[in-house]
Amino acid sequence: MRDDLADCLWESADTRLPPAARAARAYLDVAFFHPFADGNGRSAMLAACYVLELAGIRLDLVAPLTVTRYADDPAGAADLAELITVLIRAARRRAAVRRSQQVEL
Repeated sequence: MRDDLADCLWESADTRLPPAARAARAYLDVAFFHPFADGNGRSAMLAACYVLELAGIRLDLVAPLTVTRYADDPAGAADLAELITVLIRAARRRAAVRRSQQVEL
């Protein structure tokens, strides 16, 4: 099982895919393989955030996501990637507001 998880997580490093899609893949892989007795949702979110960090994207608000889709559900994976895209856009908007407020000071 660990080898399968490692292989799947390796695929989240495919830079031909958008960062949100790669982050969704990592999240769903950890959630699907459920490698820990506790904390799989938090671990899945940490894996997604790590993938985004590697792409130079930092979410400013994070928490485990509640998803009712499975790793082998393409529509669910696409929905999760869209949700992560929304989170990225919101984080960028908040960062822009903070920067503009600092300039005004």
